[in-house]
Amino acid sequence: MIDLKSFGDLSTLDLGEFAPKPTTFTDGQVEAATQLWASENGVTKVGVWECTPGRFSADRSKSSEICHIIFGSATVEGKQGGDQRRIGPGDMLVLPLGWEGEWTIHEQVRKTYVLTSAS
Repeated sequence: MIDLKSFGDLSTLDLGEFAPKPTTFTDGQVEAATQLWASENGVTKVGVWECTPGRFSADRSKSSEICHIIFGSATVEGKQGGDQRRIGPGDMLVLPLGWEGEWTIHEQVRKTYVLTSAS
């Protein structure tokens, strides 16, 4: 049997303790996340993530990501340049498999994410 999952207001979901962002370039930047669902084979993961202002590197060489911004604002730029995007509430961002770059969080960001591993 396959069970359906649904989740209520994710803007107020308790994400637990904030911890230092491992890939940050900004002193004091912290993040919190909670995984809401994962496929049985672990290939797909869905959750909510939040991060304070600052700049950090991101690497999607092992998984793609689709995220929907709940609140806050950021600029995302690919490592090769030229693909800079400013994102905010209501925006959806797709980071394809192999994407590498940086995020600059302007206002604390909360997003939902769907990660799909390369296998």
